[in-house]
Amino acid sequence: MRLLIVEDSDTLGRDLAAALTHDGHVVDLAADGEAALCFLAGYHYDVVTLDLMLPKLDGWAVLRRLQGRNGPPRVLVLSARDQVDDRVEALNLGADDYMVKPFAYDELLARLHALARRSGGVPLVLAAGRLEVDPRARLARVDGVVLPLSPKEYVLLETLMSRRGRVLSRAALFESLYDARSEASDKVIEVLVSTLRGKLAQAGVRDLIETRRGFGYVVAA
Repeated sequence: MRLLIVEDSDTLGRDLAAALTHDGHVVDLAADGEAALCFLAGYHYDVVTLDLMLPKLDGWAVLRRLQGRNGPPRVLVLSARDQVDDRVEALNLGADDYMVKPFAYDELLARLHALARRSGGVPLVLAAGRLEVDPRARLARVDGVVLPLSPKEYVLLETLMSRRGRVLSRAALFESLYDARSEASDKVIEVLVSTLRGKLAQAGVRDLIETRRGFGYVVAA
């Protein structure tokens, strides 16, 4: 998943971003509502976690701005405000879920995955012949044997498999694998595709990822 965390607590925001990144997700972090809208204007996110009490532009205003957009991301409000009226107002403004701080990380992660599945971001199981990709376990298997993929190789494979039949440009794949702070070039995608193909071939899966020169990469439907 690509996630945007909107949180004005520097400690909580960085800790949450680090935990989600460690779990293999691409995470951007905004400390106020105006920064959040800038990220949302420039990138596609599967889910946004949104604090309500933010500087510059509060969470309520961010929700109102998102209402008028086509295909807005799923929003999980993550707030210390625990009154029923706050929950009702946030949900009426378009939030998809609401959690009260403090929270259990495992529950947060489960809710993020549930929201992403509702938007089509995390399917249950992806299969192509002998290959299976399990987004919940974040594992790829060939004939039941786990492939030894790096986190980036896994995300690349899941991204291509979840969009079978669609040609994805190098830039689009780069956005799925790297956050806005990355200093890497999108040419790194060529290296990842090469190493991923090599590991698939060693497991007996060949010609899964096709190159469409000048356009990008695709797993044929």
